[in-house]
Amino acid sequence: MSVRIATFNVENLMARFDFATWRKTKQENFLRRKHDVKQTALLMAHEDDSRQMTSLAIADCHADILCLQEVEDLHTLEEFENDYLAPLTGLKYPHKVLIEGNDGRGIDVALMAREKTADGEPIEVLNVKSHKKRTFGELGVHNSDLKAMGYDKNERIFRRDCLEVNLRVGGKRMSVFVCHFKSMGTSKEGVEGRIYTMPVRLAEARAVRKIIEKKFGTDRAPNMRWMICGDLNDYTERLVVGGDKQRGYSFELKVEPTSSLEPLLSDGFSVDLVKRRENDNRWTLYHAAGDSKNARRPEIRDVRHLVQIDYLLASPAFAEGNLGALPHVVRQGQPMRTVFPPKQDVDRYPRTGWDRPKASDHCPVAVTLKMV
Repeated sequence: MSVRIATFNVENLMARFDFATWRKTKQENFLRRKHDVKQTALLMAHEDDSRQMTSLAIADCHADILCLQEVEDLHTLEEFENDYLAPLTGLKYPHKVLIEGNDGRGIDVALMAREKTADGEPIEVLNVKSHKKRTFGELGVHNSDLKAMGYDKNERIFRRDCLEVNLRVGGKRMSVFVCHFKSMGTSKEGVEGRIYTMPVRLAEARAVRKIIEKKFGTDRAPNMRWMICGDLNDYTERLVVGGDKQRGYSFELKVEPTSSLEPLLSDGFSVDLVKRRENDNRWTLYHAAGDSKNARRPEIRDVRHLVQIDYLLASPAFAEGNLGALPHVVRQGQPMRTVFPPKQDVDRYPRTGWDRPKASDHCPVAVTLKMV
């Protein structure tokens, strides 16, 4: 018996456009706001194409359990399934879990699950727990770095949430912790964004570890069946992209001296299943600073790299029982601007644009695990 689990940052899955209001605006103000109406229509078309591609990427995951990031609310998730996912792919995920978290933009983490696995085993959601109200002080992760950044020990740790979903698959229990850590942001006070914001992600990682150790017990946690899934917004290595299309691209692997993932990976606390892929084929995001409006500093303007920031972290026992499990990265939804290493390019979904429309800026990652 096995279960297939995936994680996917769907990039701003927000409420559907208000067509009734748009039509009224078009009728009443067409001449005065002709340009605005055209722009709105263009955005609508791009959004519609993007959500079709998002659906195709989800379908290509073939997941029984799907962890999502950047979803506005439960209603939006249901509408997305009804309007796009089910009509386009035939997929239905009757189990849906979303608790509104701490993000100022209103983007939340969520979990969707099918009634049965591909093997026909029942999937049950036993209980759900949000950790959005946990504070730095409560879990003992506040330190001088956070204080210097202006964070008080009584503030909430998670920028979104650590959503704990306890399930039973084919009669066997498993726990999934869906996370979306603080973004790397842009440079501040002369410090590169990733480094400047790292203390917050380190605190989030330490907090997730403490939550798991508290739930199962420090000694028992390695032997239990659990996963940490989501966009953790950091990497341990990166594939630096050089050259150009005319001269040819180069790809150089650089290992980072530090990462906010260390609390989750050090001393074997969890196993990064994506690390089982070849080191030039683990990436889930293409970042090109030169493509960003925020890239105003000359020293970072030409930074381009492929990185893994989307993770399927398994407990040691779960990973040990699935030594042959190799995660699959779905890249057909990437925009055309993404630079692929040799022999990795894929056929993009129909109507994919240079930057948009696209399925997401992230690639979903899926893996099939035996429930041992």
